[in-house]
Amino acid sequence: MNARAVTAGFLATAALVVLGAFPAAAEGLPPAATPEQAASAPQTLDTLSRFFARDGALARTAVAPRVEGASVPVRILSPDFVAGKPGAPVARVEFRASRAVASDGQKASVWTVKRPEGWHVVNIATGDDEIRYAELGGGFVFREPQIDAWYVQKGGKVLPLDEDAVRVVGREGASLAAYRERVARAYGDKLPGSAYARKGAAGGYDAAPPNTSDGGVTVAATGAGAGLLLALTVTAAMRRRRAREA
Repeated sequence: MNARAVTAGFLATAALVVLGAFPAAAEGLPPAATPEQAASAPQTLDTLSRFFARDGALARTAVAPRVEGASVPVRILSPDFVAGKPGAPVARVEFRASRAVASDGQKASVWTVKRPEGWHVVNIATGDDEIRYAELGGGFVFREPQIDAWYVQKGGKVLPLDEDAVRVVGREGASLAAYRERVARAYGDKLPGSAYARKGAAGGYDAAPPNTSDGGVTVAATGAGAGLLLALTVTAAMRRRRAREA
């Protein structure tokens, strides 16, 4: 599989690998009042032009990037759920994503998070997985980043949205309780306070709750490239690009 472009991030399991970087994606872009305004700001569109033209397949002056539709919340498997905290949802919002499209049909996902001064673009990744799965799922869509699997929770059931998820819960899905048992076995020893975390192996599995306001995500980290260090470190500023993507 080809690598997806990312700005920065931290690994939380040995199964994840660092992918290629697009260092300009999160730097120097001003805050905005909404995720959509941040994603479609002139400076962001200029960065998207460089992003889509980076491999030389399209001249930068011919990219004509545009941002389509509303942003969507991107939910990531919650460490509180993994730990079995009563009432914890299976996943929590870590950032919002907007679909960007180039003149030749290339697609990208523009990630935005909320800081005190407004919404910031923190990453631009190839493909539009976040938006596509949100549209496809029709429910509480979330991602298990350690294995790049996408699911939708419908009531007490977890259903697969891609082949990685099928390998975990089967094509018919699994109960929420069965899924929790599975992630507890897989990641329970990587929570804060574990030997895994104490020895500094990829930072452990951050269980600190995110700072949210009106559904927005606030990034606690600061500095260039730190935007992707969200409350859940395995969120992952990294993902595999599937062969079917342009």
